[in-house]
Amino acid sequence: MFGMVRPCAHRLGDRFKAEWMAHLCGLCLALRRDHGQLARVVTNYDGLLISVLTEAQLGRNEGGRRTAGPCALRGMRTASVAQGEGARLAAAVSLVLAAAKVRDHVADRDGLLARGPVAAAARKVAASWGRAGEYSGAAVGFDTGVLVAAVDRQLGIETLAGPGTPVLMVTEPTETATAAAFAHTARLAGRPGNAAPLAEAGRLFGRLAHLLDAVEDQEADAGSGAWNPLTATGTSRAEARRLADDAVHGIRLALKDAEFSDGALVHLLLVHELRRSVDRAFGTTSCGHTAAQGAFGPPTGPYAPGNPGIPGAPGPQGPYAPGHPHGTPYGGPPRGPEKRGFWAGCAAALAVCCTCKVCCADEFEGPWSRKRREGCCASCDCDCDWSCCEALECCECCECCACDCGC
Repeated sequence: MFGMVRPCAHRLGDRFKAEWMAHLCGLCLALRRDHGQLARVVTNYDGLLISVLTEAQLGRNEGGRRTAGPCALRGMRTASVAQGEGARLAAAVSLVLAAAKVRDHVADRDGLLARGPVAAAARKVAASWGRAGEYSGAAVGFDTGVLVAAVDRQLGIETLAGPGTPVLMVTEPTETATAAAFAHTARLAGRPGNAAPLAEAGRLFGRLAHLLDAVEDQEADAGSGAWNPLTATGTSRAEARRLADDAVHGIRLALKDAEFSDGALVHLLLVHELRRSVDRAFGTTSCGHTAAQGAFGPPTGPYAPGNPGIPGAPGPQGPYAPGHPHGTPYGGPPRGPEKRGFWAGCAAALAVCCTCKVCCADEFEGPWSRKRREGCCASCDCDCDWSCCEALECCECCECCACDCGC
């Protein structure tokens, strides 16, 4: 149930929180209705964007919502949830990509998947999800073969990639898959003119998802010996940050070229929240560009590498200094626990969901990544309820980047 776009309930405000949860629950229930209880584990925050985009173009209508029964994740309350073709397309995309993820874990022999019987069972689950995704896609006129082909192409590209290979060559399959899914929402909504700008937005969204995943996992991948696109191609974090900032800016411009009946939630998630996702991945709170560099530079100040630091402070001479048994490069935090395997992660995900930690806890441990995650209702220090997004005026009044580089 995780993804790149993870908005804080306090920033969303009452209106947008209700809408966001309606799409999240709608995706989860669409998976259960069409493919059974087990399929619900592939529910993810990024997948619900497909449902959000479809409704934003169609506009709210009576058939677009239904009242769902009590659920533990909603504190055993009923709720109005999204339904229809947008939710079914989101379910199809989530299933196909989850099937690919499982096959990738099997190929990498992660955790319990290194054992033959477990790997065989995982392959069966992946095959089942793949067929289910194909079925759901066909029901809404979407050919999931585009996604499958992109996933299959990814492995070959990663095998051939090496130092000097453009990192965008590695991200291309993900870009192609997300572009096709975003563009199809325009066809579902009967707005063919939106297909091109939404395909561009989807392409850049896929690029951003791939880059941020690589940035967040780079240190852990180095420790485990796993393949990482940035390390394999020799791409610096500065270059990755530049590409990420450019992708966010490109998505914003592409959305301006699309027509929506009510694009407020789309704008909030794909403009404002994506900027926060980039900052979160790189550990910053503002744009990565500088007037001199035009890109995110190395750490500076008293805690920069090579600086003697401040006595008593956790600078380079402290417990996280390079060379210290618990240290990491550039004075970063110590490495976290190893990731869980697929099945162990599934068990942990069920425990997290059944105990309502996703919604109610301030933070919890990610079932697979074991990274700390914020609960939907976690407290935060944000001071904006995005009321300006009600009228989409924030495109002009609150820029997404606090610098003068135009990004």
